[in-house]
Amino acid sequence: MLYEKQPGVPKFECAEYEEKKKEYVVLIPVINEGERIIKELTRAKKYNISGHADIVICDGESTDGCTEEGRLRKLNVNTLLVKQDAGKQGAQLRMGIWWALRRGYKGIITIDGNNKDSIEDVPHFIEKLEEGYDLIQGSRFMKGGKAVNTPFIRTVSVKLIHGPIISLTAHQRFTDTTNAYRAYSARYLSDERVQPLRDIFMTYELLAYLSVRATQIGMKACEIPVTRAYPKTGKTPTKISFFKGNSELMKILLKNARGAYNPK
Repeated sequence: MLYEKQPGVPKFECAEYEEKKKEYVVLIPVINEGERIIKELTRAKKYNISGHADIVICDGESTDGCTEEGRLRKLNVNTLLVKQDAGKQGAQLRMGIWWALRRGYKGIITIDGNNKDSIEDVPHFIEKLEEGYDLIQGSRFMKGGKAVNTPFIRTVSVKLIHGPIISLTAHQRFTDTTNAYRAYSARYLSDERVQPLRDIFMTYELLAYLSVRATQIGMKACEIPVTRAYPKTGKTPTKISFFKGNSELMKILLKNARGAYNPK
């Protein structure tokens, strides 16, 4: 089914392999992740994640065959959403959030599709959502979390720059603020004081904004320990380039701190 572009939501195609089965959904944004997303979904199947939440792929028009229907079905993927519009991660997440809220899920878990994160921890996010938290941030740096082969520059930037700025903006301390492995309640995402479905969120703005807005408006937020593992050798699986990407992230952080993304 094709959904035409509307304010705050990109044009996208939806292939529902199964009806809604669970109260929660895992949104996985991907773009040409190759075998990484297949390995991640294989782990999800091993740990029966689809028994806790529906698994939905939010694809940015991959061309490498990683979203082939037969494989996704065998790996218990519930639905494939394919963005056919401008924007990167932010647009993919807006597509997924709009669709998930429309389908009636109580909460949304997001996780990268590059097989770095412990997808087996999804039930722990659901536990916190059930306890009434509106934002649950996964952290490799808190007690119980595991940071495996994290590049030194990434550790330094999170602990000394990104984390402190986000924490000050949110008025609550967070230890792993670049980590997209997190959960949001439908109540949070639907609040008029939040409004995540806006076209200003094209790249990484939405992650930064949603990291701070919950506590700014008096909603409950917490962290839970997760594992984030980088490969020992080879190219680091990331879409953020060292110079340009990190420069853009800093601009987003500072705009976020000034409240530039808050609804007018």
